[in-house]
Amino acid sequence: MIKKLLIANRGEIAVRIIRTCKEMNIETVAVYSTADKDNLHVRMADKAVCIGPAPSAKSYLNAQAIITAALLTGAEAIHPGVGFLSENADFARDVEKAGLIWIGPEPDTIQMLGDKVQARMTAEKYKLNPTPGSQGAVTNENEAKKIAEVCGFPVIIKAASGGGGKGMRIVHNAEALASNLQIASTEAQANFADSTVYIEKYIENPRHVELQVVGDGKGGVAILGERDCSVQKNHQKLIEESPSPAVTNEMRKKMYEGAYNLFSALKYRGAGTIEFLVSGKNFYFMEVNARVQVEHPVSEFVSGVDIIREQILSCTQNIMTCKDGENKISGWSIEARINAKAPGTVTRLEVPGGMGVRFDSFLYNGYKVLPHYDSMVAKVIVYDDTRDKAIKKMLRSLDELVIEGVPTNLEQQKEILQNKKFVSGNFGTSFYVEVYGDK
Repeated sequence: MIKKLLIANRGEIAVRIIRTCKEMNIETVAVYSTADKDNLHVRMADKAVCIGPAPSAKSYLNAQAIITAALLTGAEAIHPGVGFLSENADFARDVEKAGLIWIGPEPDTIQMLGDKVQARMTAEKYKLNPTPGSQGAVTNENEAKKIAEVCGFPVIIKAASGGGGKGMRIVHNAEALASNLQIASTEAQANFADSTVYIEKYIENPRHVELQVVGDGKGGVAILGERDCSVQKNHQKLIEESPSPAVTNEMRKKMYEGAYNLFSALKYRGAGTIEFLVSGKNFYFMEVNARVQVEHPVSEFVSGVDIIREQILSCTQNIMTCKDGENKISGWSIEARINAKAPGTVTRLEVPGGMGVRFDSFLYNGYKVLPHYDSMVAKVIVYDDTRDKAIKKMLRSLDELVIEGVPTNLEQQKEILQNKKFVSGNFGTSFYVEVYGDK
């Protein structure tokens, strides 16, 4: 077992990783920007190294500074967390070239799955039908029109290396194709340094469902149930739950079989998520996230598996403690993301507790929420026997949560959880717009 690990991330996910490392008797090294010198992960780690100024490009995206920090502190491995460099195949290669262990899939696997055009073609080999669309990259208007004619409008243009709604444009008619193709390509280049885009049929108001997997790097793959992430604002998830109210046992079986065959064939290592769009009785492959996800705690609650621990074991020793194949899940878990609406100083913080309640955050009284990074400042995760009980427990937990000094979306999350459509379980990704419009 490794003795020291560097976490190439910040905030809540860094705190989350540190906690598991402490339980595994692994020393941790935090990296931080000058703006994050008072962040909780810096306080909790055994060592901390400043890697640059506030802008991410000069700190958390500074690959060489991170690797240097690992080597100087005697770390044996680097855990990338989520976002930043977590799915950067070149960074993963550089980590391994430096003689360090990469806590993630093989770099070639990341590169192949990170290219969503290539991932679509790979998924087809394992009977995971992607959404109808282009077979490869789309480079001009004529190509785009031909594909749209076959698929039928509306279509969606997506960045091949994208995520988080960037480089994504919905097009409802042929006249708007050319301009949106150019805009999407420009956004893709600006955000991902890759202007490649592709086209899919736009499925209106589907469910967004994803499977949590862990691979041992030798062909063994554990499937830890599915999550439903359909409550979204501008393609950013707000509430996630496991299992999904929309997935039937028959659909679940097909999803699990296809996912297992794909990840096993890739000899996938570490944690990963395969995402689908569900429309009626049909489901379509969307993409693979070759890393741990923000919403992994709901899968941990229903499966009883520490996913960060499994990541570390699989990437350092090629073993996993969870069962190869489908793992039994029980009960229901829901996660609500708490986002800051503006910077500010936390003047009062009271966190929820009780049986089946988890609060993942980096906040503390007196902490200054900064404008430089992602707006998510906390996650409340609950677990109970049934969905109805889990909803009630989440509402009770959000009532207990007090964050003063920083405006958040806390009250809106309570409204969503009490909305009749949400409570019914019968909704899709248009839920937020249907309820709140563009607010």
